Amino acid sequence: MKRILLGVIVTLFITLSLSAQQNVQITNQVFQVIYSQQLQQPIELTYRSINRPTNVNRGTMDFYTEKGIITSDGADYKTNIYDKGHLAPAATFSDNMENLKQTFSYLNCALQDQYMNRGEWRLLEEQERKWDDVEPLTIKVELIFGANSTKLPTGATVPTTMVKHIHFEKSNKWRCFSFPNSKPTKPWEQHEVNHKH
Repeated sequence: MKRILLGVIVTLFITLSLSAQQNVQITNQVFQVIYSQQLQQPIELTYRSINRPTNVNRGTMDFYTEKGIITSDGADYKTNIYDKGHLAPAATFSDNMENLKQTFSYLNCALQDQYMNRGEWRLLEEQERKWDDVEPLTIKVELIFGANSTKLPTGATVPTTMVKHIHFEKSNKWRCFSFPNSKPTKPWEQHEVNHKH
């Protein structure tokens, strides 16, 4: 009986330890991310947009995996409608090559509908760079997963919704935008939602 009880306790401990390791939190000079190794997608990512100069070009730069962390990879983005969507935009961190390279980590990459990524999401990123000419911004991107989230055969799970919480640091205002992860049917301005902060 003692051996059975000990076996149950050890199994429970191992299970809890593995669960704790499913989400990892990483901070670098560009962003802070909570990343789900189980979903192989970021859950939440925060960065600052501060009117950096554009000094370098992305050229042929591509995303890379991080050693010791289970992330999505190139296979998850082949032959489907999903782009490798930057959460912290490459254009916002083109002030130096080190910052730009950080934006190409798969920790900063979401399975994003190609039309949303290249359309309304990109346009909101451009607007952020206009806003940061006036004051610094802190931006938190939240990825929502639910019962309707698709798990790809390659292992990664597709978020159903992406929410940007934009904090205007000097005026202490918030603007939030919620996008279904699908082809947009309205302009980015009409995705604005009210959230308490």
